[in-house]
Amino acid sequence: MNWSAKIISHNGEKRIAIYFEKNKDLIERIKKLEGSRWSQSKQVWHLPNTIENQIRFGATINQPSTEGFEQIEKFKLWLKSKRYSPNTIKTYTDALRSFLTFFNQKSSKEITNDDLITYNNEYIFKNKLSSSYQNQIVNAIKLYFNTIQEKNIDIEKVHRPRREKVLPNVLSKEEIKAILESHSNIKHKAMLSMIYSCGLRRSELLNLKPTDIDSKRNVVIIRQSKGKKDRITPLSPRILEILREYYLVHKPKSYLFEGQEPGTIYSEQSLQSVLKQALQKCKINKPVTLHWLRHSYATHLLESGTDLRYIQELLGHNSSKTTEIYTHVSTKNIQQIKSPFDDL
Repeated sequence: MNWSAKIISHNGEKRIAIYFEKNKDLIERIKKLEGSRWSQSKQVWHLPNTIENQIRFGATINQPSTEGFEQIEKFKLWLKSKRYSPNTIKTYTDALRSFLTFFNQKSSKEITNDDLITYNNEYIFKNKLSSSYQNQIVNAIKLYFNTIQEKNIDIEKVHRPRREKVLPNVLSKEEIKAILESHSNIKHKAMLSMIYSCGLRRSELLNLKPTDIDSKRNVVIIRQSKGKKDRITPLSPRILEILREYYLVHKPKSYLFEGQEPGTIYSEQSLQSVLKQALQKCKINKPVTLHWLRHSYATHLLESGTDLRYIQELLGHNSSKTTEIYTHVSTKNIQQIKSPFDDL
């Protein structure tokens, strides 16, 4: 989905205008954002000019200096040449743009470690931005100063924020079953079932090709996922039946799950809508996201006795520490502990 955003003046007020080709799903999403309005005179949707919306849509009142623009473009070309994913390129360049915009009166060659501390205190903390956003800034700055800029900054002294210890959200098997069985539409059912049965990320599902389903070996081949890695996951006999039924009806060509036009990739917004409809049908009021299905897959594997090393491989995690977080939400051993309250 191609869109752009910029600051406009509307009725004497600074607003963020969102420009895009007419798209029903995106319009519905924008409508749900607080303070969103349609301008009949300007023929554009616009939102309050808040820091949150600036970050969400990449719109800022101030811009980097001319030198800053040149450095950002140089950084973007370097990322492309190293074959970083489009999402990572956008994340890193947006983060660097935010940082250089803050210091738009100062040459990037003059920026020091003290400036990073100032940025954290005067921008990140002041605007109550998350530690994950702060971490993106650190990633971008370290890579930029290591590769592009003659540095007056000590990279080794640039520290990341302390990671928040947030447990993954997990659904019960009964809730998962209700979600997967809520759709009568075979395509919608197949997509949600694939995410849970294989522990897929959203992008991994949408980029699957029909040839990635190997029914002879009973595996799904996930190509060039996060970290540019291929991996395989087991193909459930039950999901194979669902996929065969789906294939007979839809006969996909380029992608396993295609958009309205044959050969086009299914949109992320439409997939999220499929999940939302399922939650409404089975009356689950939790703020479930597609990633909850992946978390639930990993936790249910652990509870059924699957070795953590295999779960790491199935999920495509680089580090075992990433996978170990599921031991904190597994209830298999916790449920065997008897509360002293029961003995009172």
